[in-house]
Amino acid sequence: MVNIIYEDNHLLVVKKPVNVLSQGDNTKDRDMLSILKQYIKEKYNKPGNVYLGLVHRLDRPVGGCMVFAKTSKSASRLSEQVRNRSFKKTYLAVLRGTPNKKEGILKDYLYKDSKTNTVKVVDKNFNGAKEAVLEYKVLESKNNLSLVRIELKTGRPHQIRVQFSSRGNPLYGDQKYGKRLNKVGQQIALWSYKIGMNHPTLKEVMNFTCLPPDEYPWNIFDIKKS
Repeated sequence: MVNIIYEDNHLLVVKKPVNVLSQGDNTKDRDMLSILKQYIKEKYNKPGNVYLGLVHRLDRPVGGCMVFAKTSKSASRLSEQVRNRSFKKTYLAVLRGTPNKKEGILKDYLYKDSKTNTVKVVDKNFNGAKEAVLEYKVLESKNNLSLVRIELKTGRPHQIRVQFSSRGNPLYGDQKYGKRLNKVGQQIALWSYKIGMNHPTLKEVMNFTCLPPDEYPWNIFDIKKS
């Protein structure tokens, strides 16, 4: 079942389920790009291959708002917005503990080890290091957990997870960067909550939101005030 948030001739905005790939990989597991191409093919009775541009990615365990381009022109224009950082990405996350400051900007240099598919904080002069920046605000804290809203300024792999983990506040359920505090089987509490962009042809500012699931640990907080 495809959960469509918005669709026109140029855009397809959907609610990505958790634990579904954004794009196919060598696991051959189902992925959003393939699912949505099939959806378009069936809905519009299109013969042959269907074009659908992947504008941005979400990590496999992360759910929420995701935008796809239905034409190559839209893909190009949206990709340019991603590059110039006018494509706005807001996430919600549940952290272990409470950050020292209730709000702030985190800046780090990150390096991804492709062999282990892990990311770490490194010195800015480290070969292959890339700058990572995010802005956050703690919305609520209880039961030694904190709900935070995050404005992502750069889109590095595992960025949110690594930046908070490196400061002693790993995300709830994160097995990769918080296994000391999280149990196997817990779902990571990271959600693509809001996306803002200029429509690729209408030039109108458009914002799309979707709420995380009504389950622990999300449901111990008043998400709707976010």
